[in-house]
Amino acid sequence: MRSYFNCHFSVSHLLRAAVLLVFSGMLAVSCQKEEVISTDRDLTLEFSTDSVVFDTVFTSIGSITKRLMVYNKSTKRLKISHIRLMGTAGRVFKMNVDGVPGTAVSDIELAGNDSLFVLLKATIDPTDANSPFVVEDELQFETNGNQQEVKLIAWGQNANYIIADRKIGGFPKFKIVADSTETIHWTADKPYVVYGYALINSYGTLVIDAGAKIHFHNNSGLWAYADGVLRVEGTQEQPVVFQGDRLDPDYRNIPGQWDRIWLMEGRQGFNHEINYAIIRNGFIGIQVESFLRPTQNQLKLSNTVIENHTGIGLFSRLFAVDASNMVIANCGSFGALLTAGGAYRFRHTTIANHWTYGVRNTPSLFYNNFLLDSLDKPIPIPFSLEFGNSLIYGSLEDEIGRELVAGADTTYSFDHCLIKLKSPWQKTASFVSCVFNEDPLFRDYAAFNYRPDTLSPVIGKGNPEIASQIPYDLDGVWRLPLPDIGAFQYVYKPDEE
Repeated sequence: MRSYFNCHFSVSHLLRAAVLLVFSGMLAVSCQKEEVISTDRDLTLEFSTDSVVFDTVFTSIGSITKRLMVYNKSTKRLKISHIRLMGTAGRVFKMNVDGVPGTAVSDIELAGNDSLFVLLKATIDPTDANSPFVVEDELQFETNGNQQEVKLIAWGQNANYIIADRKIGGFPKFKIVADSTETIHWTADKPYVVYGYALINSYGTLVIDAGAKIHFHNNSGLWAYADGVLRVEGTQEQPVVFQGDRLDPDYRNIPGQWDRIWLMEGRQGFNHEINYAIIRNGFIGIQVESFLRPTQNQLKLSNTVIENHTGIGLFSRLFAVDASNMVIANCGSFGALLTAGGAYRFRHTTIANHWTYGVRNTPSLFYNNFLLDSLDKPIPIPFSLEFGNSLIYGSLEDEIGRELVAGADTTYSFDHCLIKLKSPWQKTASFVSCVFNEDPLFRDYAAFNYRPDTLSPVIGKGNPEIASQIPYDLDGVWRLPLPDIGAFQYVYKPDEE
């Protein structure tokens, strides 16, 4: 009896102790849960990607779903105060956070070394021709007062999308669109939208056909690497257009929407050629430079308009440029910046700069004939520059600047040009039959119309010998026998009477 009692007592005691232990453990776990939600602002989330790109919307009949993984890689529990769509408010993008749909969710707890998934859906109407080519939003996460964003990007129209997928060293992210020994044509069938840089590789050639439209996303551009070749083959009726990817009317004349066309050195006889192009609303219109070695080729520009760039219209570094029937206008810095020597010829070119988006302190045209060594000492480089039947005008008193050093063959001339220049060096023999400091009287500068008005001083002031080499103006108007200065020949209109 005694032993049974003792045994029974022992079992009962143990059961009670076990129950108390479990209860205490549950209480401890419960208390621990309250304690381990960290408020440390140094703890942040990590994501499977920083940008969710919906690049196959049109193959999915306007809609596609993708997954974003969210990681808490700390050992402490975190509370995500808010996850929310910031821009389109569910019109284009929708989300589902661990089974909870909506445009915003709150107070999501995530244990240490745990993760959650967010399903994201983009729905685009492929028939909406007025939508932007790229629709963007941000998915914002707020944790302990920290805000982190993941970009959401979807295509708004049916087009050829060039999405950068490679990065090497300090170069921008790019996608090869014409590889070595390839000749690739971009046609006018559908627009091209470039996200990152479209790269023409060494010994590759990209030919852009008449009527093609190239749209660049923010900070994107077109890049011909060393010995790559760009040929733009527009026509008067069907020019090739380079501009941003925003089609909203508010963005029609907003500069700085993309980066630049960047052309590097090439082999002799393999010139970059751009004919009948409109290059608008970027940071730099065209940048040509000898990057790895002095170039043996040149850039041939004809019947092209480069306008409304926040930085520079044409930037050259130790290159050769032959331009005719060209307009460079409305740039926040230089219209044409020709550096480190080189060889340049401009005929029937209009450089006009009345930048209105801020203060401009740099001339429309600037050139020098040297590079700087590691001690910032100039290395003279041969330089030649010819302007014929051309116009250089703007809002500054001096629209030509230069910095030349001795030690290299250097020549420059301005023949039958209209120039805004009050510095005394205008009186040298380098200026032949030029018109100084007279307003060219464009038809409508604010509307980007640089054709001469009826009283313009450029009418009939060109050199016929120069004009005979380029007898038709940018509009296809015959210039001879009395050519005007600039890219456009004056045409009488009855409403001017």
